[in-house]
Amino acid sequence: MIQAQPPLRSGERLDDLLTHQLRIIQSKQVFSFSMDAVLLARFCKVPAKGRILDLCSGNGVIPLLLSTRTKARITGVELQEKLWDMARRSVEWNKLQEQIEMVCADVRDYYKTTGYGTFDLVTMNPPYMRPVTGEANVNPHVAAARHELNGGLHELIAACARHLKSGGKASIVHRPGRLADIMEAMRSVRLEPKRIRFVHPRVGEEANMVLVEATRDGKPDIRLLPPVIVYGEDGQYTKELWDIYYGEQSSLTGGENP
Repeated sequence: MIQAQPPLRSGERLDDLLTHQLRIIQSKQVFSFSMDAVLLARFCKVPAKGRILDLCSGNGVIPLLLSTRTKARITGVELQEKLWDMARRSVEWNKLQEQIEMVCADVRDYYKTTGYGTFDLVTMNPPYMRPVTGEANVNPHVAAARHELNGGLHELIAACARHLKSGGKASIVHRPGRLADIMEAMRSVRLEPKRIRFVHPRVGEEANMVLVEATRDGKPDIRLLPPVIVYGEDGQYTKELWDIYYGEQSSLTGGENP
C-alpha cells in the first residue's frame, strides 16, 4: 500500500533520502541538507543501543540517517522553529517516532533539561562561518545555518561535552581551516580528538571538509584516516561515495572495522 504524502506547508517538497526508503521534507526557504551531513552520519561510530544526541539538527537529516545504523534512541535539537517543525513531520512520515525525538531548543541550554553526561554519542554539523566573515545572507534561516549567530564554535563544542558520558564520543563536520580551533575547543572541555578524515573534492585538490571524532576523557592519540575523495577523474562519484549515497555501505570507515 502506497503511503499518502504528508501535509506540506507552502514551498515545501518531499525528497527521497538516499537508498533507505526514507523521505525528508525540504524547502527552498531554508537550508537543505548536503553532503557534509551525510558524511557525518556515516563517519561517526554509533552505539548499538543507548542514547544519541544530534545538535544543530536542521531538518533532521542526521537523526534519520542514524536510524538506519542503530536501534539507539536519538534526539535532535534545533533552535529554528521552522526547521524543527519540518524535522518533526519527517520523523512522523517515516514512522520513527518511537526512536527519534525532535526538540526545539537552544543547544547551549539543552543540558538543563537532560542533565549532564546522559548520552553515548553526540553529533553536530554546526554553522561554519564566524558572524563577521562570509557574505551576509538576507534569508535569516540560511544565515543562521551558515554563520555562528547562535553560539560560537567553542560554545557549541562545550555543549557537546556537557551531554556526553565519560568515554562517550562526539563527532562533528566542519571546514579544515577551523581544525586548530576545533581541537583547542575540544581539549578545553575534556574531549580528546581521536579520529580525523579530510574530504577532498578530487585527488590533488585541497580538502574542503574535515570530520573529527573525539572521546570524552580519552587519552591523547589521534588517528589520521585516509582521505575521502568525492569525484574521480571521470567526474563521477568515487566508489566509496557512490556506496555511501546509493549502495549498501552504512559507515564511512576509511579502512577501519565498522
